[in-house]
Amino acid sequence: MKGYVLLESGEQFEGNWHGKEPVNGEIVFFTGMTGYQEVISDPSFKGQIVVFTYPMIGNYGINEYDFESNGPQVEGVVLAEVEQSPSHHSQIESFCSYLEKHDIPYVTAIDTRAIVKRIRKHGDMKATLTSNKMTLKTGEESLEHQEVVPLVSVQKNKVYNPQGKQHVVLIDYGYKHSIARELSVKGMKVTVVPFQTSKKEIERLQPDGLVLSNGPGNPKKLHAHLGEIRELATIYPTLGICLGHQLLALAFGGETEKLGFGHRGANQPVLDCHTNQVYMTSQNHSYVVKEGSIQETDLTVRYININDKSVEGLMHNHLPILTVQFHPEASPGPVDSNAIFDTFIQQIPVKERDHLYA
Repeated sequence: MKGYVLLESGEQFEGNWHGKEPVNGEIVFFTGMTGYQEVISDPSFKGQIVVFTYPMIGNYGINEYDFESNGPQVEGVVLAEVEQSPSHHSQIESFCSYLEKHDIPYVTAIDTRAIVKRIRKHGDMKATLTSNKMTLKTGEESLEHQEVVPLVSVQKNKVYNPQGKQHVVLIDYGYKHSIARELSVKGMKVTVVPFQTSKKEIERLQPDGLVLSNGPGNPKKLHAHLGEIRELATIYPTLGICLGHQLLALAFGGETEKLGFGHRGANQPVLDCHTNQVYMTSQNHSYVVKEGSIQETDLTVRYININDKSVEGLMHNHLPILTVQFHPEASPGPVDSNAIFDTFIQQIPVKERDHLYA
Protein backbone atom coordinates (compact mmCIF):
# COMPACT_ATOMS: atom_id res chain seq x y z
CA MET A 1 0.00 0.00 0.00
CA LYS A 2 1.21 3.47 -0.83
CA GLY A 3 2.16 5.73 2.05
CA TYR A 4 2.77 9.46 2.17
CA VAL A 5 4.68 12.02 4.17
CA LEU A 6 2.82 15.33 4.00
CA LEU A 7 4.84 18.33 5.11
CA GLU A 8 3.55 21.60 6.50
CA SER A 9 5.34 23.29 3.59
CA GLY A 10 2.84 21.61 1.24
CA GLU A 11 5.25 19.06 -0.21
CA GLN A 12 4.39 15.35 -0.40
CA PHE A 13 6.66 12.30 -0.49
CA GLU A 14 5.48 8.85 -1.54
CA GLY A 15 6.63 5.49 -0.21
CA ASN A 16 5.19 2.31 1.29
CA TRP A 17 2.73 2.49 4.19
CA HIS A 18 2.92 0.33 7.30
CA GLY A 19 0.37 1.12 9.96
CA LYS A 20 -3.27 1.52 10.88
CA GLU A 21 -4.07 5.19 11.45
CA PRO A 22 -2.45 8.38 10.14
CA VAL A 23 -0.45 10.40 12.68
CA ASN A 24 0.60 14.01 13.05
CA GLY A 25 3.77 15.32 14.65
CA GLU A 26 6.80 17.54 14.33
CA ILE A 27 9.10 16.00 11.74
CA VAL A 28 12.81 15.84 12.64
CA PHE A 29 15.82 13.83 11.50
CA PHE A 30 18.37 11.66 13.31
CA THR A 31 21.83 11.16 11.81
CA GLY A 32 23.19 8.16 13.71
CA MET A 33 24.14 4.96 11.88
CA THR A 34 22.91 2.88 14.82
CA GLY A 35 20.81 3.42 17.93
CA TYR A 36 17.32 3.31 16.43
CA GLN A 37 16.00 1.36 19.44
CA GLU A 38 17.21 4.02 21.87
CA VAL A 39 15.85 6.79 19.65
CA ILE A 40 12.28 5.51 19.36
CA SER A 41 12.12 4.89 23.13
CA ASP A 42 13.68 8.23 24.14
CA PRO A 43 10.97 10.40 25.77
CA SER A 44 12.62 13.51 24.31
CA PHE A 45 11.14 12.44 20.95
CA LYS A 46 7.56 12.58 22.25
CA GLY A 47 5.35 14.32 19.68
CA GLN A 48 7.85 13.88 16.86
CA ILE A 49 8.07 11.91 13.61
CA VAL A 50 11.66 10.76 13.15
CA VAL A 51 13.38 10.50 9.77
CA PHE A 52 16.40 8.20 9.97
CA THR A 53 19.09 9.44 7.59
CA TYR A 54 21.13 6.23 7.51
CA PRO A 55 19.97 4.22 4.45
CA MET A 56 19.50 0.84 6.18
CA ILE A 57 17.75 0.63 9.55
CA GLY A 58 16.81 -2.45 11.56
CA ASN A 59 19.58 -4.85 10.59
CA TYR A 60 20.34 -5.92 14.19
CA GLY A 61 16.72 -6.06 15.34
CA ILE A 62 15.40 -5.12 18.78
CA ASN A 63 16.93 -6.43 22.01
CA GLU A 64 15.62 -6.34 25.56
CA TYR A 65 18.37 -4.14 27.00
CA ASP A 66 18.60 -0.89 25.04
CA PHE A 67 15.23 0.72 25.71
CA GLU A 68 15.34 4.23 27.19
CA SER A 69 11.77 4.09 28.55
CA ASN A 70 8.96 1.58 28.97
CA GLY A 71 7.80 1.80 25.36
CA PRO A 72 8.03 3.71 22.09
CA GLN A 73 7.71 7.49 22.36
CA VAL A 74 7.86 8.65 18.74
CA GLU A 75 4.68 9.36 16.78
CA GLY A 76 5.97 7.75 13.59
CA VAL A 77 9.08 6.73 11.66
CA VAL A 78 10.32 7.47 8.12
CA LEU A 79 12.87 5.12 6.52
CA ALA A 80 14.64 4.69 3.22
CA GLU A 81 15.03 0.92 3.71
CA VAL A 82 14.33 -1.40 6.62
CA GLU A 83 15.52 -4.94 7.30
CA GLN A 84 12.52 -7.24 7.76
CA SER A 85 14.57 -10.29 8.85
CA PRO A 86 17.50 -9.12 10.99
CA SER A 87 20.16 -11.37 12.45
CA HIS A 88 21.83 -10.69 15.79
CA HIS A 89 22.59 -12.87 18.81
CA SER A 90 20.70 -10.56 21.21
CA GLN A 91 17.63 -9.76 19.13
CA ILE A 92 14.18 -10.69 20.40
CA GLU A 93 12.21 -9.33 17.43
CA SER A 94 12.57 -7.19 14.34
CA PHE A 95 12.31 -3.41 14.27
CA CYS A 96 9.25 -3.71 12.05
CA SER A 97 7.43 -6.13 14.34
CA TYR A 98 8.15 -3.90 17.35
CA LEU A 99 6.70 -0.82 15.64
CA GLU A 100 3.65 -2.75 14.45
CA LYS A 101 3.04 -4.31 17.88
CA HIS A 102 2.90 -0.84 19.40
CA ASP A 103 0.87 0.74 16.57
CA ILE A 104 3.66 3.11 15.53
CA PRO A 105 3.16 3.78 11.80
CA TYR A 106 6.16 3.91 9.52
CA VAL A 107 6.76 4.69 5.85
CA THR A 108 9.55 3.00 3.87
CA ALA A 109 11.08 3.43 0.40
CA ILE A 110 11.06 7.18 0.98
CA ASP A 111 13.64 9.64 -0.33
CA THR A 112 14.84 10.52 3.17
CA ARG A 113 17.65 12.70 1.80
CA ALA A 114 15.11 14.94 0.08
CA ILE A 115 13.01 15.26 3.25
CA VAL A 116 16.08 16.13 5.33
CA LYS A 117 17.02 18.83 2.82
CA ARG A 118 13.53 20.33 3.22
CA ILE A 119 13.84 20.28 7.02
CA ARG A 120 17.25 21.94 6.85
CA LYS A 121 15.77 24.61 4.59
CA HIS A 122 12.44 25.24 6.35
CA GLY A 123 13.22 24.00 9.86
CA ASP A 124 11.38 21.41 11.95
CA MET A 125 7.75 21.52 10.88
CA LYS A 126 4.42 19.78 11.33
CA ALA A 127 3.87 16.68 9.19
CA THR A 128 1.45 13.81 8.65
CA LEU A 129 2.13 10.14 7.91
CA THR A 130 -0.81 8.60 6.08
CA SER A 131 -1.93 6.07 3.49
CA ASN A 132 -4.22 8.68 1.91
CA LYS A 133 -2.52 11.70 0.42
CA MET A 134 -5.80 13.58 0.60
CA THR A 135 -5.76 13.31 4.40
CA LEU A 136 -6.02 16.76 5.88
CA LYS A 137 -3.62 17.57 8.66
CA THR A 138 -5.31 18.58 11.88
CA GLY A 139 -5.16 22.15 13.09
CA GLU A 140 -3.47 21.17 16.33
CA GLU A 141 -0.86 23.44 17.81
CA SER A 142 2.77 22.97 16.94
CA LEU A 143 4.88 21.01 19.42
CA GLU A 144 6.33 24.29 20.65
CA HIS A 145 3.00 25.11 22.30
CA GLN A 146 2.05 21.66 23.58
CA GLU A 147 2.32 20.33 27.13
CA VAL A 148 4.26 17.11 26.52
CA VAL A 149 6.32 16.61 29.69
CA PRO A 150 3.24 15.41 31.65
CA LEU A 151 2.82 12.67 29.04
CA VAL A 152 6.25 11.13 29.69
CA SER A 153 7.08 11.84 33.35
CA VAL A 154 6.70 9.05 35.91
CA GLN A 155 3.55 9.05 38.05
CA LYS A 156 5.27 7.89 41.23
CA ASN A 157 8.77 7.65 42.64
CA LYS A 158 11.09 4.94 41.36
CA VAL A 159 14.34 3.91 43.10
CA TYR A 160 17.49 2.52 41.48
CA ASN A 161 20.32 0.98 43.52
CA PRO A 162 18.75 1.53 46.98
CA GLN A 163 22.02 0.53 48.69
CA GLY A 164 24.01 3.36 47.10
CA LYS A 165 26.30 5.33 49.39
CA GLN A 166 25.03 8.72 48.22
CA HIS A 167 21.53 9.71 47.22
CA VAL A 168 20.65 11.56 44.02
CA VAL A 169 17.12 12.72 43.20
CA LEU A 170 16.45 12.68 39.46
CA ILE A 171 13.60 15.03 38.50
CA ASP A 172 11.90 13.36 35.57
CA TYR A 173 10.94 15.55 32.61
CA GLY A 174 11.23 12.52 30.34
CA TYR A 175 14.38 10.82 31.59
CA LYS A 176 16.33 8.22 29.69
CA HIS A 177 16.77 5.06 31.75
CA SER A 178 20.46 5.03 30.95
CA ILE A 179 20.96 8.20 33.03
CA ALA A 180 19.68 6.45 36.15
CA ARG A 181 21.60 3.28 35.27
CA GLU A 182 24.87 5.18 34.82
CA LEU A 183 24.51 6.97 38.15
CA SER A 184 23.74 3.61 39.78
CA VAL A 185 26.84 2.00 38.27
CA LYS A 186 28.86 4.82 39.80
CA GLY A 187 27.54 3.94 43.26
CA MET A 188 24.63 6.35 43.60
CA LYS A 189 21.20 5.60 45.00
CA VAL A 190 18.84 7.25 42.51
CA THR A 191 15.25 8.25 43.24
CA VAL A 192 13.34 9.29 40.13
CA VAL A 193 10.49 11.68 40.98
CA PRO A 194 7.66 13.19 38.86
CA PHE A 195 8.43 16.56 37.30
CA GLN A 196 5.88 18.39 39.45
CA THR A 197 7.33 17.12 42.76
CA SER A 198 7.54 20.04 45.18
CA LYS A 199 10.68 21.37 46.84
CA LYS A 200 9.28 20.27 50.20
CA GLU A 201 8.77 16.68 48.98
CA ILE A 202 12.28 16.56 47.50
CA GLU A 203 13.79 17.85 50.74
CA ARG A 204 11.91 15.12 52.60
CA LEU A 205 13.84 12.55 50.53
CA GLN A 206 17.11 13.99 51.92
CA PRO A 207 19.13 13.84 48.70
CA ASP A 208 22.85 14.57 48.48
CA GLY A 209 22.57 15.80 44.91
CA LEU A 210 20.04 16.68 42.24
CA VAL A 211 19.77 15.84 38.53
CA LEU A 212 17.33 17.54 36.16
CA SER A 213 16.66 15.16 33.27
CA ASN A 214 16.20 15.50 29.57
CA GLY A 215 12.71 15.71 28.11
CA PRO A 216 10.57 16.87 25.19
CA GLY A 217 9.10 20.20 24.20
CA ASN A 218 9.61 23.87 24.91
CA PRO A 219 11.35 24.55 28.25
CA LYS A 220 9.29 27.72 28.72
CA LYS A 221 6.14 25.58 29.08
CA LEU A 222 7.55 24.70 32.53
CA HIS A 223 7.85 28.33 33.61
CA ALA A 224 5.74 27.73 36.73
CA HIS A 225 8.46 25.42 38.12
CA LEU A 226 11.46 27.71 37.64
CA GLY A 227 11.29 29.30 41.09
CA GLU A 228 11.54 26.00 42.94
CA ILE A 229 14.19 24.72 40.51
CA ARG A 230 16.35 27.72 41.42
CA GLU A 231 15.77 27.21 45.14
CA LEU A 232 16.68 23.54 44.95
CA ALA A 233 19.82 24.22 42.91
CA THR A 234 21.06 26.62 45.60
CA ILE A 235 20.78 23.84 48.21
CA TYR A 236 22.08 20.74 46.42
CA PRO A 237 24.91 20.05 43.96
CA THR A 238 23.01 19.95 40.67
CA LEU A 239 23.48 18.51 37.19
CA GLY A 240 21.15 19.49 34.33
CA ILE A 241 20.97 17.40 31.15
CA CYS A 242 19.37 18.71 27.93
CA LEU A 243 15.95 20.05 28.98
CA GLY A 244 17.29 20.15 32.54
CA HIS A 245 20.15 22.35 31.29
CA GLN A 246 17.69 24.73 29.65
CA LEU A 247 15.48 24.90 32.75
CA LEU A 248 18.43 25.78 34.98
CA ALA A 249 19.48 28.51 32.56
CA LEU A 250 15.96 29.96 32.62
CA ALA A 251 15.77 29.64 36.42
CA PHE A 252 18.94 31.72 36.85
CA GLY A 253 17.92 34.47 34.43
CA GLY A 254 18.93 33.15 31.00
CA GLU A 255 16.84 32.79 27.85
CA THR A 256 16.24 29.99 25.36
CA GLU A 257 15.36 29.94 21.68
CA LYS A 258 14.39 27.36 19.08
CA LEU A 259 16.95 26.13 16.57
CA GLY A 260 16.00 25.84 12.93
CA PHE A 261 16.28 22.07 12.79
CA GLY A 262 17.83 21.06 16.10
CA HIS A 263 20.75 18.80 16.96
CA ARG A 264 19.92 15.09 16.74
CA GLY A 265 22.54 12.43 16.28
CA ALA A 266 25.57 10.78 17.78
CA ASN A 267 28.27 12.89 16.15
CA GLN A 268 28.07 16.44 17.53
CA PRO A 269 31.53 17.87 18.45
CA VAL A 270 31.58 19.85 21.70
CA LEU A 271 34.47 21.87 23.19
CA ASP A 272 35.08 22.10 26.93
CA CYS A 273 36.19 25.73 27.25
CA HIS A 274 38.04 25.01 30.51
CA THR A 275 40.18 22.09 29.35
CA ASN A 276 40.15 22.56 25.54
CA GLN A 277 39.11 18.92 25.31
CA VAL A 278 36.73 17.99 22.48
CA TYR A 279 33.97 15.44 22.98
CA MET A 280 31.96 13.69 20.30
CA THR A 281 28.47 13.72 21.78
CA SER A 282 24.98 12.31 21.44
CA GLN A 283 22.27 14.96 21.24
CA ASN A 284 18.54 15.40 20.80
CA HIS A 285 17.15 18.89 21.25
CA SER A 286 15.30 21.68 19.46
CA TYR A 287 16.09 24.52 21.87
CA VAL A 288 19.30 26.19 23.00
CA VAL A 289 20.35 28.71 25.62
CA LYS A 290 21.04 32.15 24.15
CA GLU A 291 24.63 32.99 25.01
CA GLY A 292 24.04 36.70 25.29
CA SER A 293 21.27 36.18 27.82
CA ILE A 294 23.57 34.77 30.51
CA GLN A 295 26.12 37.57 30.51
CA GLU A 296 24.35 39.36 33.37
CA THR A 297 23.81 36.15 35.38
CA ASP A 298 26.04 34.08 37.65
CA LEU A 299 26.35 31.44 34.91
CA THR A 300 29.32 30.93 32.61
CA VAL A 301 29.52 29.01 29.33
CA ARG A 302 31.49 25.79 29.92
CA TYR A 303 30.78 23.90 26.67
CA ILE A 304 30.17 25.09 23.09
CA ASN A 305 29.19 23.31 19.88
CA ILE A 306 32.11 23.42 17.46
CA ASN A 307 29.86 23.33 14.40
CA ASP A 308 27.52 26.25 15.11
CA LYS A 309 29.05 27.79 18.28
CA SER A 310 25.82 27.30 20.23
CA VAL A 311 25.89 26.89 24.02
CA GLU A 312 26.33 23.25 25.05
CA GLY A 313 26.69 23.63 28.80
CA LEU A 314 27.01 26.02 31.70
CA MET A 315 28.51 26.24 35.17
CA HIS A 316 27.61 28.49 38.06
CA ASN A 317 30.24 30.94 39.26
CA HIS A 318 29.68 30.22 42.95
CA LEU A 319 27.50 27.12 43.35
CA PRO A 320 28.15 23.47 42.41
CA ILE A 321 25.86 23.59 39.38
CA LEU A 322 26.85 22.03 36.05
CA THR A 323 24.68 21.74 32.94
CA VAL A 324 25.12 20.02 29.57
CA GLN A 325 23.01 20.19 26.43
CA PHE A 326 24.25 16.78 25.31
CA HIS A 327 23.97 13.26 26.77
CA PRO A 328 26.96 12.20 28.92
CA GLU A 329 25.36 8.75 29.19
CA ALA A 330 25.27 8.53 25.35
CA SER A 331 22.89 5.68 24.40
CA PRO A 332 23.22 5.81 21.49
CA GLY A 333 26.54 7.32 20.64
CA PRO A 334 30.08 7.85 21.92
CA VAL A 335 30.85 7.83 25.64
CA ASP A 336 33.55 10.53 25.46
CA SER A 337 31.77 12.78 27.97
CA ASN A 338 30.83 10.15 30.57
CA ALA A 339 33.30 11.73 33.00
CA ILE A 340 30.82 14.59 33.47
CA PHE A 341 28.94 12.29 35.85
CA ASP A 342 32.17 11.92 37.83
CA THR A 343 32.59 15.70 37.94
CA PHE A 344 29.06 16.01 39.31
CA ILE A 345 29.56 13.24 41.87
CA GLN A 346 32.81 14.80 43.08
CA GLN A 347 30.83 17.90 44.02
CA ILE A 348 28.67 15.84 46.39
CA PRO A 349 30.10 15.68 49.94
CA VAL A 350 31.20 12.14 50.78
CA LYS A 351 29.81 12.29 54.28
CA GLU A 352 26.39 13.44 55.34
CA ARG A 353 25.36 16.42 53.25
CA ASP A 354 25.94 19.79 54.83
CA HIS A 355 24.15 23.04 53.94
CA LEU A 356 27.08 25.11 52.75
CA TYR A 357 25.20 25.74 49.50
CA ALA A 358 22.06 27.17 51.07
